[in-house]
Amino acid sequence: MEEKALKEVRFAKAADVMTKNVAYINGNETVANAIGIMKEIRISSLIVNRRGPEDTWGIITRKDVVSKVVSPGRDPHAVFVFEIMTKPLVMVSPDLELKYCARLFNQAGIRRAPVFDGKDIVGILSNSNIFFAIEV
Repeated sequence: MEEKALKEVRFAKAADVMTKNVAYINGNETVANAIGIMKEIRISSLIVNRRGPEDTWGIITRKDVVSKVVSPGRDPHAVFVFEIMTKPLVMVSPDLELKYCARLFNQAGIRRAPVFDGKDIVGILSNSNIFFAIEV
């Protein structure tokens, strides 16, 4: 890989490569509903809506479904999203450079983070977004 290509990726911003269409679900929905949404629009996570302005967002991922529902043999129609979601979330700023996002993901042991502009979630950044930004 050229040094220039890596440098450009490292200094690109989260907003440059994030996925802008973010899908949401309420925590009181069943995991079966979450699976249906994720399969229908072919995504690997859903942001769980806040219950109010002073609450934090959560996230449910395919890994949560597999490890917390499938593995223990639970019925996805009887498990609610709030029971298996991760909350609160690690978020990144739209202006955060990808090299810092990658470092944060590694240190926090996460694969994705919502992009938060101080008022709203404006996108979601995943390790895949960072990976595919590398030009070789």
